[in-house]
Formats: sequence, structure tokens, C-alpha cells
Amino acid sequence: MASDITYDIQGRSYSGYLADGSGGKPSPGVLVIHEANGLGPHARAKADMLAQAGYVAFAADLFGEKVETLEQAMGFVGQLSADWAELRARCAGSLDVLRRQSNVDSSRLAAIGFCFGGSAALELGRSGADLRAIVGLHSGLKTARPEDTAAIKARLLLCLGDADPLIPSEVRDGFMDNVRDAKLDAQMLLFSGVGHSFTNPDAEAFGVAGCHYDATADRRSWAAMLALFDEAFA
Repeated sequence: MASDITYDIQGRSYSGYLADGSGGKPSPGVLVIHEANGLGPHARAKADMLAQAGYVAFAADLFGEKVETLEQAMGFVGQLSADWAELRARCAGSLDVLRRQSNVDSSRLAAIGFCFGGSAALELGRSGADLRAIVGLHSGLKTARPEDTAAIKARLLLCLGDADPLIPSEVRDGFMDNVRDAKLDAQMLLFSGVGHSFTNPDAEAFGVAGCHYDATADRRSWAAMLALFDEAFA
């Protein structure tokens, strides 16, 4: 069962997509956070795949309006990346929408995100949100508040391409230093020769250098995520 949901956060309207694979019984809920180009077919398709696996998935809208151009997308991302409190508030409001769904077991929640959405999922974790798992796929890793990483309660999985020009090795290393210092349960899966946006078949339509779909990395990262969910939701 799938449907669009309109909801409000701090007086502003958003429209997300709910895919319910619970079969009417209490099931884990997964928040899905979109890439820089906003909520579209990619995040919706991933929510549908999660529903097929038996989860209740909510693909949130963090922008509140449709993205028409790359410049507009970068503007939204820049604004929210600079205003970490607002980003966390929008993520928390979206998680509340998921938590309130009748078939969601609110004690078993996770967040996943793609590119900008991965950064957002991590910021949600840094707010102290009660999540069992956070998964970032070709995820941004930088944060304005590295000291808040210790507040993350979730198991972490970051799936990245080692040829991603947007997330170079020094950023990856700095992130792992941060989560190690915070004593978190974290793992990073690197794919050799893989670039950015590797889970999105339409990656090259972005017109951004280094964005390429990779079917093998897409499949393997998804399998690693489901394995983490099996462990975290047990």
C-alpha cells in the first residue's frame, strides 16, 4: 500500500510518500531521505523496495517545494547544511510522521539517506533521535557539529565509492576518526572505482561530474543495509 502524505513542520507544508509493507502487523519503520534534487522517483522507488521487504517506509520531503534546476537544488542543500538546527528539525518532524503510522513499531526505527539525504540522516542521529540504524549511501559526511556525533544511538553503515570526487579519502578518514572517538558501532563499505550517486539509474542526468550509476554497488550496498536491519531490528 502506498500513498502521498501532506504534513506540516513548524508551520510549513511538505509532501512525502508512504510505502507500507507491514501487512497490517507492527513492523519496523524506515525514514528515507532524498538526494539534493529533492523527493522524486529515486527515493520513492527505494521506499517501495523497503515495503517489499516488509518495512513501513516514509520518503520524506525536506525542501517543501519541487526542485526544477541544479542551482535551486544546491541552494536548498547549502541553506540546510549551514543551518544544522533547521535540518535536524525537518528530519525530526519527518520521523514523527513515520512514527505515527498505525503499523509502525515505534521502538524499531531507522533512517537511510542518499547523498545530501545521508548527511541529513546523520544529523538526525546527532540530535539524539531514537534510531536503531542509520545508513548513508554515497552519503555526505561533513558536519558543523562533530561533537554531537556522540549522541548517535544507532548502528551506522556508510556505503561509498572510492572514486567519488565529492567525498574524498580525507573526508572519509575524518568521519571514521570522529565516530571512533565517539565509540560508535560504525562500518564503512567502499566500492573500488565507483563514483557518486551510484544507486540512482538516472545519476548522469544531474550533469554533475563523477555521478554514475553502478548496478553492482547498488545491489551490494542494499544487501548490506538489509543485513544491518536484520541485526538492528532483531
